[in-house]
Amino acid sequence: MSTNSVSTDQSETRTDSADHADDGSGLGMSRSAIDAHVKSILVDVLGIQADQAEGFDADTGLFGHLPELDSMAVASLLTEMEDRLDIVIEDDDVDGEMLETYGGLLAFAECKVIEG
Repeated sequence: MSTNSVSTDQSETRTDSADHADDGSGLGMSRSAIDAHVKSILVDVLGIQADQAEGFDADTGLFGHLPELDSMAVASLLTEMEDRLDIVIEDDDVDGEMLETYGGLLAFAECKVIEG
């Protein structure tokens, strides 16, 4: 294993443990950490600029508003959310409302993280 790989792995480990640090609520990951993860996932899956994602608020339109978020991207988005947030998303969990706005997607992610 090269030195760069080890360095990267250590960096990811530190980030993951910081994101999963208990914020005193007993829920594990903080709301701001979930928000940061979801925005990062959108950047990676959709190929949008990080500053665009940083500007997302609760009312920012997603599905039907971002041309990058088509039906194929939705599948990738949900898979990445499962992997990075350590959640399970059932088919019955997915509806148009959760993907309509960034606020809907974030609320969905928060609920799934709380469910554990």
